[in-house]
Amino acid sequence: MIVDCAIYRDGERTAAPDDLSDALEAARSTEGGFVWIGLYEPTEKEFDLVSREFGLHPLAVEDALCAHQRPKLEVYEGSLFLVLKPVSYDDEHDTVTAGELMIFVGDGFVVTVRHGEAIAPGEIRHRLEAEHEVLKHGPTAVMYAISDTVVDDYMVVAADLQADLEDLETEVFAPEGRRSVARRGAESTASRIYGFKRQLLEFRRATAPLMQPMIRLSAGTVPHVAAGTQPFFRDVADHLTRASELVDSLDRLLSDVLSSHLTQVGVRQNDDMRKISSWAAMAAVPTMIAGIYGMNFRYMPELHQVWGYPAVLAVIAVSEILLYRMFKRHGWL
Repeated sequence: MIVDCAIYRDGERTAAPDDLSDALEAARSTEGGFVWIGLYEPTEKEFDLVSREFGLHPLAVEDALCAHQRPKLEVYEGSLFLVLKPVSYDDEHDTVTAGELMIFVGDGFVVTVRHGEAIAPGEIRHRLEAEHEVLKHGPTAVMYAISDTVVDDYMVVAADLQADLEDLETEVFAPEGRRSVARRGAESTASRIYGFKRQLLEFRRATAPLMQPMIRLSAGTVPHVAAGTQPFFRDVADHLTRASELVDSLDRLLSDVLSSHLTQVGVRQNDDMRKISSWAAMAAVPTMIAGIYGMNFRYMPELHQVWGYPAVLAVIAVSEILLYRMFKRHGWL
């Protein structure tokens, strides 16, 4: 379950002892030193050792184990608990997938717990180890680096969603003959729009609740946050605001696209009904005349005239032509 464990002193990584107690003691022996432990989907039994060694609060431990948490920032005695929801976007299947990343920060330690595959803290660790000046801020630097990476990924996902939404918008407003036949055969446009809206909702669940924790961290009123790191968290909050605004604008645009699509469907249905009504009216005229002459009365107009039958056919033909031209002129056919 322990993916990585290292001690950092003055922005440099050093080897960590095998025992967690020794690692924490070694990290605290140097001013500014800390130990960073990365965990991946630990069980309750596996995480019990870490929680006891670092004195993590039971409620925070329960949240870290159960996952399915909303982004939040909790302050406990001796530690700080931050929940992030990193997201990834599968362009092929048009799906947004959210993972979970919990960060425990305390005196001389950082514990990260990851659920899902949306982001790998190991990549953040390697990049942060190359930025010694940032890493000198201690555990707060780790919290900032992870938050910054997660929020930057929000911008990437939002840009991908915007590109796909523009393609969907183009298809909705394209002429009927130019629409993708393969797309129409696989799924209706309305279902695609609703599916897209569902993905935006999943994305919003990750971005919207995170704004308040970032504001608190940037204000400098949260314990266990190193002095001088507020500008870093303000930058993260600014990027998060941009991502949230983009998600909101995409949601509004998607609602407009859906409304326009439903309007187009209604207009096409009205056109179809007019065409059906026109053909029904044209079929009613010969049906009515034939019905009258099929009633077998003895005394009927032109019944014994040689030109009677052709005259009735001519009347039917002229009526049909006049109706067709009238409906065509009014745009019903």
